[in-house]
Amino acid sequence: MALLKKNPDTAKTKGKKNKPKEFFDALLYAAVVAFIIKIFLFEAYRIPTGSMENTLLVGDFLLVTKFTYGATTPRNVPFTDIRLPYWKLPGFKDPERGDIIVFDFPGDKDELESKEVVNYIKRCVGLPGDTIHIVDKKLYVNGAPFPDPPGEQFDKVKREPNFMNPRIFPKGMPWNEDNYGPIRVPKKGDKLKIDDKNFDAWRMFALKEGHRLQMNPGGVITSDGTALPNNEYTVERNYLFMMGDNRNNSLDSRFWGFMPEENIVGQAFMLYWSWNANIPFSNFFDLLGSIRWERIGKLIK
Repeated sequence: MALLKKNPDTAKTKGKKNKPKEFFDALLYAAVVAFIIKIFLFEAYRIPTGSMENTLLVGDFLLVTKFTYGATTPRNVPFTDIRLPYWKLPGFKDPERGDIIVFDFPGDKDELESKEVVNYIKRCVGLPGDTIHIVDKKLYVNGAPFPDPPGEQFDKVKREPNFMNPRIFPKGMPWNEDNYGPIRVPKKGDKLKIDDKNFDAWRMFALKEGHRLQMNPGGVITSDGTALPNNEYTVERNYLFMMGDNRNNSLDSRFWGFMPEENIVGQAFMLYWSWNANIPFSNFFDLLGSIRWERIGKLIK
């Protein structure tokens, strides 16, 4: 009986052909693993502004846990502002006061949603149903002083309670960033009493929830053409109130409004790198010399 033998030249040729395929498969596998980690576990971010100083500095690089409050599938087409429908996994806990949270910016107080898909990072100071009140720069939540974050800072400008900042949310309220509220953070099921005095302030809020309010003759408020019982609008989502630790250099809920819980991306966890981002990369050795070694590995709180 004749024995079949492999041609050594053919075996070598197959081996050479398999190496590129093996390399491609390994690369694809690594890409899939990295994608899963980025979407469902951890994601890296860089701090571009000083709104959280001195807790977080410009040039800090941090890891954010996506699974803490519940990771989501991608919210937009990568590298574009095209939004996608998404679904959310269960989280390990609900947001708490004091948590530093990364979230999908919901847009300014006068726009339906942000024109760009951009992530903000702020400290949660108010949960659904909480009452926020700022008196002479001091924050109170439900009537009690809110613990001052270790890195909190203010400017030295004295803003009187009767000074109205037109940029403040809600629209038309006679408040400023240092004397604000009291205002209740909306909770799912809350009923907001709407009248001619606060209609403009809450019209956009309802529109962001998908409902068009209209003021009719006689003071009757309708939502999508249907009269609201007792002119009360029922809140459909839970919201948070977010503020930066650099209190007078932070574009936060005092200016653009409440942050829907569903916009949460993740919780800030740890700094893995930090240097002076004001030094241009062309001055590479100066940039290396600015590394803040004492911040690397620091847990964020």
